[in-house]
Amino acid sequence: MDMFEVDTVVIGAGVVGLACARALARDGREVLILEKNGAFGEETSARNSEVIHAGIYYDAGSLKAQLCVAGRRALYAYAEAHGVPHRRCGKLIVAADADEMPLLEGIAAKASANGVEGMRALGRDETLALEPALDVAGALHSPETGIIDSHALMLAYLGEAEAHGAQLVTGAEVTGGTLRSDGRVELAVGGAEPLSLIAQHVVNAGGLWAQAVARRIDGLGPVPPLALVKGNYFSLTTRAPFSRLIYPAPSGGGLGVHLTLDMQGRGKFGPDTEWLDGDDPGAIDYAVDPARGEAFYAAIRRYWPGLPDNALAADYAGMRPKIAGAAYPDFKIDTPAPGHVMLYGIESPGLTASLAIGDAVVEAIHR
Repeated sequence: MDMFEVDTVVIGAGVVGLACARALARDGREVLILEKNGAFGEETSARNSEVIHAGIYYDAGSLKAQLCVAGRRALYAYAEAHGVPHRRCGKLIVAADADEMPLLEGIAAKASANGVEGMRALGRDETLALEPALDVAGALHSPETGIIDSHALMLAYLGEAEAHGAQLVTGAEVTGGTLRSDGRVELAVGGAEPLSLIAQHVVNAGGLWAQAVARRIDGLGPVPPLALVKGNYFSLTTRAPFSRLIYPAPSGGGLGVHLTLDMQGRGKFGPDTEWLDGDDPGAIDYAVDPARGEAFYAAIRRYWPGLPDNALAADYAGMRPKIAGAAYPDFKIDTPAPGHVMLYGIESPGLTASLAIGDAVVEAIHR
């Protein structure tokens, strides 16, 4: 088996892995990106709502709060500079009835603590003036929330990384490895042409597979437990009567069944929150059960009672790679050995935070 030496290996070519590769390549490092699938961004990065989050919901001081706000500011500037399609459309977080209004007050307090700009509480009349199809008691307006073409963003990250010398290798699954006594990591890479790599630095951005990858590399533990949470989406078969994203007050480990829009203005609802029993990403069934639509209709009609019958179609599902043990766990950026970085629990707002995560990985390697 051929043996190669490389400065930095990034494992995983989703949006976060590509952002890390970009940041590391710009830092002057020789970067090799290993992706087990046949192309970049085929898993979590291809199965999300493509929302640019403002940074509203997360506990003050958490990595999610810090990296989301910093990442969102950087992402708008990046998208503008690199021609990535996006729109700062804003969103309304709505209280379906008066009993939910205190929930909005708590959310507003978190947003303020996180430094989110422009948040404003709206009464019923102000809310309906913005979105007449709603029937709610009030809302919070977040002008900094937006949407982005995630595939175009990944192409931009990859292109910039490659322009600085990075190389992407697909069909290259890390099958084993060990931390050597000299501090470097030896990796076994499978695929059509198996090889061995010795890397000065390893960044595990495996997403759903981050824990599985880490367990294959002796010496880079401990590994936190993984909880898989499926999020199902239903598309709207009629034209959405909204110009902003519409979110209910959050509960149950997710942000509720909310309306998002794509760059063409098509509406979709989701994700819901379906906790899975197992923790094997290889056993995931991404099919959406049409029977879940009944609960979607009920949830949506709490704030949009005019949703027509037969207007929802089962669409796609994504997966949240949560760290087990809490409904709202934080991101985890571990350095189990100097120069090596393990990323765990990078669920939403991972896309929004991607540039900031890349910067944090560079800083971790320099420590």
